Amino acid sequence: MSERTIAKSLNKAYRQVGVDKLLFDVFKQQLRMFYDQISTIDTEEKLKGDLMDFLKLAFYGQSYKVCPNGRIDCAIHLGNSIEHPIGVIVEVKMPTNAAEMITKDNLNKKALQELLLYYLRERVEKKNIQLKQLVVTNVHEFFIFDAQEFERVFYSNKKLIKRFTEFCDRKLTSDKTDFFYKEIAAEAIESAKDSLTYTWFDIRKYKSFLDKGMDRHLIELYKVFSPEHLLKKRFQTDSYSLNTKFYSELLYIIGLEECEEQGSRKRIIIRRSEGNRNPASILENTITILDGEDWIDTIQNRASYGKDREEQIFNVALRLTIGWVNRILFLKLLEAQLVKYHKGDSSYAFLRPQFIPDYDELNKLFFQVLAKRPHARTEVINEKFGKIPYLNSSLFEISELERQTIRVSSLDNSELPIYSATVLKDERYKRLPTLRYLLEFLDAYDFAGEGSEEEAETAKTLINASVLGLIFEKINGHKDGSVFTPGSVTMYMSREAIQATVVRRFNEEMGWNCSDYEALKDKDIEDYQRANAIVDSIRICDPAVGSGHFLVSVLNEMVHTKYDLGILLDCNGRRIKKQNWHIEIEHDELLVSDSDGEPFIYVPGNAESQRIQEALFNEKRRIIENCLFGVDLNANAVNICRLRLWIELLKNAYYTKDSEYTELETLPNIDINIKKGNSLIHRFELKQDISEVLKKTGIAIGQYKDAVSRYKNAHNKEEKRELEDMISAIKSTLRSEINRYDPKIVRKKQLEGELSDLQHPQLFEFSKQDKLRQEKQMKTLQAKIRKLNEEIEEIRNNKIFEEAFEWRIEFPEVLDEAGRFVGFDCVIGNPPYIQLQKMGDGADALQKMGYKTYKSTGDVYCLFYEIGLELLKPKALLSFITSNKWMRADYGKQLRALLATHYNPFRLIDFAGFKVFDSATVDVNILNVENSFPSKHTLACSIRKEGFDITKLSDYVQHHETECTFNSSDSWVILSPIEQSIKRKIEAVGTPLKDWDIQIYRGVLTGCNEAFIISTEKRNEILANCQSEDERKRTDELIRPILRGRDIKRYGYDWAGLYLIATFPSCHYDIEQYPAVKNYLLSFDIERLEQTGKVHNINGNKVKARKKTNNKWFETQDSISYWEDFSKPKIVWGEISDKSKFAFDFLGKYIPEATAFYLNGECVEYLLTALNSSVSEWLFSKTGITTGVGTIRWKKYTIEQLIVAKPNYEQQKEHLAAFENLKAGKMSISDFKSFSNNLMYNIYGLTQEEIYAIENVILQIC
Repeated sequence: MSERTIAKSLNKAYRQVGVDKLLFDVFKQQLRMFYDQISTIDTEEKLKGDLMDFLKLAFYGQSYKVCPNGRIDCAIHLGNSIEHPIGVIVEVKMPTNAAEMITKDNLNKKALQELLLYYLRERVEKKNIQLKQLVVTNVHEFFIFDAQEFERVFYSNKKLIKRFTEFCDRKLTSDKTDFFYKEIAAEAIESAKDSLTYTWFDIRKYKSFLDKGMDRHLIELYKVFSPEHLLKKRFQTDSYSLNTKFYSELLYIIGLEECEEQGSRKRIIIRRSEGNRNPASILENTITILDGEDWIDTIQNRASYGKDREEQIFNVALRLTIGWVNRILFLKLLEAQLVKYHKGDSSYAFLRPQFIPDYDELNKLFFQVLAKRPHARTEVINEKFGKIPYLNSSLFEISELERQTIRVSSLDNSELPIYSATVLKDERYKRLPTLRYLLEFLDAYDFAGEGSEEEAETAKTLINASVLGLIFEKINGHKDGSVFTPGSVTMYMSREAIQATVVRRFNEEMGWNCSDYEALKDKDIEDYQRANAIVDSIRICDPAVGSGHFLVSVLNEMVHTKYDLGILLDCNGRRIKKQNWHIEIEHDELLVSDSDGEPFIYVPGNAESQRIQEALFNEKRRIIENCLFGVDLNANAVNICRLRLWIELLKNAYYTKDSEYTELETLPNIDINIKKGNSLIHRFELKQDISEVLKKTGIAIGQYKDAVSRYKNAHNKEEKRELEDMISAIKSTLRSEINRYDPKIVRKKQLEGELSDLQHPQLFEFSKQDKLRQEKQMKTLQAKIRKLNEEIEEIRNNKIFEEAFEWRIEFPEVLDEAGRFVGFDCVIGNPPYIQLQKMGDGADALQKMGYKTYKSTGDVYCLFYEIGLELLKPKALLSFITSNKWMRADYGKQLRALLATHYNPFRLIDFAGFKVFDSATVDVNILNVENSFPSKHTLACSIRKEGFDITKLSDYVQHHETECTFNSSDSWVILSPIEQSIKRKIEAVGTPLKDWDIQIYRGVLTGCNEAFIISTEKRNEILANCQSEDERKRTDELIRPILRGRDIKRYGYDWAGLYLIATFPSCHYDIEQYPAVKNYLLSFDIERLEQTGKVHNINGNKVKARKKTNNKWFETQDSISYWEDFSKPKIVWGEISDKSKFAFDFLGKYIPEATAFYLNGECVEYLLTALNSSVSEWLFSKTGITTGVGTIRWKKYTIEQLIVAKPNYEQQKEHLAAFENLKAGKMSISDFKSFSNNLMYNIYGLTQEEIYAIENVILQIC
């Protein structure tokens, strides 16, 4: 048995969250009443009622249903009705019932046996995967078991589950509960009791604290009963979710707002709408000054900020604004640290409005205080800001953009109206100077990052670095297709990647053969210095780094891994031992506690406290400097990533002994590891040999590495500038010389030499035939040279190459002494999701890079997979989370082939139907790939359950992954063993629809549905406007009934009374023959209908024409050469649907619209049956492409891949008879569905177990 105290059982991050005083007072009041009620106990029923009253009135109120449920004494539901799943099961016993109540010495009593039965009924019978906690109590003693413990100990016990199922099916000698308790539960508990972990406390211990007003000692009791603990509800500082109040008001002060992107459900950040802009917001203030004083004209590379002046001004202003706000937020975190280090001394709170009254003083703080050591500051500055330390951070150096434009001191101190939902309590103010407003707003939150039980009773909401990262990722990322990855995902991916990488590196360096991380932990590591050097030599890169979330998670994981392996050392080489200190990662935060579970608090000068703080700071600094690298195209993202890493160091900043604990240790210049550039564009190949270049230039890679290393710890601006110039000169020289060895330039010189030889005067005169041959050779060479010149000039002049990132030379840490690119040990991240079709010229440049995975209809993340894999060392690891469309979509074919034939994809997690990102409607997957020969075996897991708890991702994967084989470019589908059996049977007798004699077409794309798709009333009006019977007849034939995707149901459709003006270009209609139609279409303005792609200005409004084609203004956008097929019998279906909905247009009456598809050809009646069957629906649910909102895309490519068996003569005959009965109304759709399912089950020869597996999936879909 493993007993835990409340302190050790509470989430460490939750322990540091402040308690709202009003809620805490309610809790104390209800606790006092609860003590009074249980002081006299009459019956068990009264006891249960008292407990439920306490829980309801103290915490759960109207939000959660607390009540008995069947035989369960007390259940806490995950919502306010019994329809919601049960989250907590409580078994209650009388205090006098010692025979049944469990004790710390004996868990195997009836109370726990009953609890186990109720758990199994919920978990097995009701398939409730949302259970959080299980409790046994006699209202004095409480035993709380985490549901994950029951999952680990009992649910994974196959023998127990089998016996429970037999008990429920009445297959055992008795179906009485006493039999279950004694014969089944007792045995299971007995075998597991020594490994079962629980939290124990006695509530009577806290009564004296309540009576004496010792509130600090009651906080842990408050938290153990709270929904945040019992129901694992997200709490204030949860880095997995956004603090919307803080976020919304900060956006308002900046001058931004969030809205839904047009044409998608994605939430994006934009400049506030024109009517809602306020000139006093930081952004608008900046825009006004940039525009009014023409600062935009002074920027050297102004074109990189946008296509026109308005966009350029906005982007420059946004970058400046984010830079200033970055500094302020960093300073707010610094201020909180200083106040905490000095036990609440408010004289260290320097970001007060009275201290920083205006932007001039803020500018002074940036550059005259934080950028200078105390002895270099003026006397006046030191008098006011003497307690603020020098940090040596380039965050407080004037940026290049500030040098070219304005500084924060240029802003005017105008007043901003207070946000309507402000956090500020003082209602006297309706408006405030913006800077004062911002500082008071920030002061309303707690930035301490790590609280303690003593500090917990505060109403301030805690804001940590992860929340700030999330906010700025949202501000920056929407244009780049990037989204903020939840902390639970970055934690899981980082842990898996770091552990695998650490195992590989130890095996390589030590000559070991550890199969996994647990095997490495079992090793007796004696040389701690060498072990640390191995971990410190690991190089990890995020090629689309964004806010740096992955790198922060990796940083925490690397520190934790050293601790976990027992090799974490202090600055004197002494181990930080597990028996003295606990280091763990909770909610994406690295948390340290002592052996009693109390959070670590830094006390400057205290020997042990100083030792731990210094160890953590230096460990983080070493890892950031040596191990972490990032690249991003967005300059704002790069700055935010650097900020996030500085903040991680700031958390463990310490006062130095040399300064007698008055000055903080300075921060390193980590900006050199996080660089701006386009990861996908480069001029120099990774394998290009530069040994000759190094010889010729005299540059040694060691010299380059040394300069970079010295730069990271440069102690003053002069030294830093000198090293910057040296590094820049080295890179410039390498670029110039490598460029001379560019294969294109080398080839051009070779061809020019050949041409020169031919042009050189010859000693003997050539024959006429030889002259002709020579002239032909010269023309060929001139053409080749001309083409190479064009390609070389295009690369030199192409704007996209201005952002090129030269992986070959940018990070000397991944080059060996001969200059060879060695590669990274791990590439990790969440690359952007942008359709290449939407990238314009950028996509053309990417195509010219020669990516194997490039496809014009594809997505940029596929290219990130390819470049990421190329950046790896042999046997190194890539871990990406991306859209999962590549697994099945046509555009993912090249990527699937690349992975299957050149690399080893060893783990794949598909979130098919589970929404991971709050801000993006996209289904995603996590893929781990090793740069080694394919093993043909991938551990895979598909997560589709709505109740899935993403914070338990690791446990879920461990229990649900199955081995799959992905060895080709065919669709990658994750299937359980029984599902693999079903698929094999289907493939054995079936044929992909692409190999049937059928045709599949998309419906009609008009380019302007409001004009070409009309109602019945409008059709009748057009016909009434015809001037003759001939025109009316022609027009009637032109206007055809149309079906939209949403109109189509299974076996039928609900026609909406809509018609299509079917002016297909392939029919070559003369619009003059249809004057009524012409007049109607012209009512929409010919500029809107013309197919030129132009934008017109009509009455002050921008009107965009349809996309450019060769078609006429009155014609549909698609040519529709197959228009005659519309009149034939056909199967129709909608592109997007939650389940299979195929209908039959018997008479060929309807034309499908662009959101629908149709099929005609052989055996269409049988194919309708097959496509609507449960077998096909099951198969498509596995192989189809999901939308991210719970539906599937039934597109042509995926339908063509669908495998359907052709029936034999008897089966076809049987089917035809049933189908005729359906058409004649002699068989209901329900009966026909049952018939068709049984027919398909027989055709494929499926077993009852396989049929059950299919129908279980269909049940979930429905």
